[in-house]
Amino acid sequence: MHPPSPDLPYQPRSVRFKRRVQLGDWVVKLYTIAPHGRPARTEVAEAALRAAREVLPAPAVAPDRYGVGFVIAHDAPRLCYALACWWAERNEVHQRILSAPADRPEHLAPHPSEAAGCVWELSVTDFERRAWITHVLANPRGPDLDAYLAQEYDDDV
Repeated sequence: MHPPSPDLPYQPRSVRFKRRVQLGDWVVKLYTIAPHGRPARTEVAEAALRAAREVLPAPAVAPDRYGVGFVIAHDAPRLCYALACWWAERNEVHQRILSAPADRPEHLAPHPSEAAGCVWELSVTDFERRAWITHVLANPRGPDLDAYLAQEYDDDV
């Protein structure tokens, strides 16, 4: 059996931290991803934030949740994606993935597969995992959510 052949050769994408956003009682870091060095469209980022507001659990802060996480708005060629991710159970990242046609980002809906994310999205998740370990799990002074939220990631992956 052969693996599926790629549609296009691999090309790096721009992964950019945009800003910290208050979504109700949640505080999330917003990241955008776009191909070929172009910036992600603002409408994709705004649609991702609206979708995240709908899928993040309530209440934001609970015995098993911190009220912090990150949102990835991926402005891909055929589809746009929103990944709403939050920290729970001390060491778990929870996630909801939504997608829509690239020309209709306002129609984000639950993504119809078991995907955990693509290689570009997972670069953000990996960065956030390392920041969480540094500032929350392994911090000798105890969890520092402000320091976690202050750590930002930009790369061409």
